[in-house]
Amino acid sequence: MTAEHPAPSAARRSVPPSARRGGAVRPRAPRSEAAVYAPRRRPRPRPPRAPRPLARLRRAWDRPLTAYYVVMGTGLLITLLGLVMVFSASQIQALRHELPATFYFRKQLLAAVLGTVLLLIASRVPVRLLRALTYPFLACTVALLVLVQVPGVGVEVNGSTNWIAVGGSFQIQPSEFAKLALVLWGGDLLARKGEKRLLTQWRHLLIPLVPGALLVFGLVMVGGDMGTVMILTAIVFALLWLAGAPTRLFVGVLTAAAALGALFIATSPHRMDRLACLGATDPGPDDRCWQAVHGIYALASGGWFGSGLGASAEKWGELPEPHTDFIFAIAGEELGLAGTLSVLGLFAALGYAGIRVAGRTEDPFVRYAAGGVTAWLMVQTVINIGAVLGLLPIAGVPLPLFSYGGSALLPTMFAVGLLIAFARSDPAARAALATRGPGLKWKTMRRRARTPSGER
Repeated sequence: MTAEHPAPSAARRSVPPSARRGGAVRPRAPRSEAAVYAPRRRPRPRPPRAPRPLARLRRAWDRPLTAYYVVMGTGLLITLLGLVMVFSASQIQALRHELPATFYFRKQLLAAVLGTVLLLIASRVPVRLLRALTYPFLACTVALLVLVQVPGVGVEVNGSTNWIAVGGSFQIQPSEFAKLALVLWGGDLLARKGEKRLLTQWRHLLIPLVPGALLVFGLVMVGGDMGTVMILTAIVFALLWLAGAPTRLFVGVLTAAAALGALFIATSPHRMDRLACLGATDPGPDDRCWQAVHGIYALASGGWFGSGLGASAEKWGELPEPHTDFIFAIAGEELGLAGTLSVLGLFAALGYAGIRVAGRTEDPFVRYAAGGVTAWLMVQTVINIGAVLGLLPIAGVPLPLFSYGGSALLPTMFAVGLLIAFARSDPAARAALATRGPGLKWKTMRRRARTPSGER
């Protein structure tokens, strides 16, 4: 350094700038060598933020066993809630026919027990055995549908001949079993043709599925049950949609079905009267809209939380069929808006889980069968609830798993058992169940006993 620019002394270099401006200079304490070379502490990582409720729900829904538990849980909850509502809605109806107050409830409880057995069987039946039984099951169903029309065998109820007397007060309705038979037969048929790569041809896509379905439609329609035919038609459309039917073919079949439905409605004065009751707020001449209007009255008088279980006023002879077709109206009157929304939520969860099962499987038969069952349950739910709300014509179909009727409950619970089996057949779900091992493992708060050390 030159004389003009002398080198700063060590003391000056150690003085901070604030002290050079006139303040007292405080020499710094010498730092130890360990402090000089000590590594700086890294800031602690912040704990990860808790996932938002929507992200938690999405993560829980993406788990392998979610569809399995949702199908099983919602199916059993709807059945149990239906038993409660059948017990409440059918007491006055039974007393009017000089029967014990629990007459309908006991029959529904017996059907629920048998249906639970069928559900357990369906949840464990191998897919190969199930496919082997589809054709015999369809043949037996068609034979029963023919037997219904034999004079002296078929029983007429409310203008429709769709029942067969089994013995005593028990009757079976073969058209309810036709839904399950059509789902299984159509799923197996399309799966076999898909394995041979024949579904790209219209002829193989429609034959023999559509002619076989038309045979079942005709046998059911002879008995006068158009509501069941609408559900069977929805099953066929669902199978064609899942099989990848072209849009032109799909629209053509839908147009033909709509034209036939309009023809059947126009040629029946009874169906025309039901169509005229859409949105009715007054019973009209000859009380032809009595049932539709009193269904709205029941829902409107329920309020937010209902009048209380068993406290319905419409079931005292005002509302026809309070425990079958219009049980949802009684549920709205006694449980209120909260109860009806809960029922709708259970059905929505069941339908969404069925769609997930059909969408995630790699087995074509499982995809067709699961999609057909889901379409069957959801379309029947929409038709029943839409009729109660006055948005659709009264079709005379029960609310699945909820309304009174053993013939409807048994095949429906078997179908729910199939959805449970299909949900378990997913590879990820099967692996998750295998890791749990047999039986249930219960957690306990009891501490494990320490191994004795030998000292006292």
